[in-house]
Amino acid sequence: MGNGTSIGRVRGLGSAHHGPHHWLVQRFTAIGNLVLMSWLLVSFIVIGDFGHASVVKWLTQPLTATAMILLVVSLFWHARLGLQVLTEDYIHDAGSKFAAISVLNLATIGGGAFAIFSVAALAFGGQA
Repeated sequence: MGNGTSIGRVRGLGSAHHGPHHWLVQRFTAIGNLVLMSWLLVSFIVIGDFGHASVVKWLTQPLTATAMILLVVSLFWHARLGLQVLTEDYIHDAGSKFAAISVLNLATIGGGAFAIFSVAALAFGGQA
């Protein structure tokens, strides 16, 4: 098929070409999650001691704090993308869909920011 009719292009009907980007970002964040979660599991095995002082000492290292912040960003971004698709597929009313996606964006940004600031507070302050 071609690009559709002239009137369809004017009205905005037809492919918006946003699907491939969303799909690729979902896959890239999934790969990032796999790599960073593997790093986290290996790090936990190496630490051995899960006492508060040991974990804080481990998290105050710059490389560890950076990797943990990247993990938080990747996890929250991946979750937001997946929940956005779920919302778009199952909520059909435009107003409800807009409200649900707005709440989803606020929740993921807020949760991600809280997690990042928590890691930064431990990394720079050394205390919980």
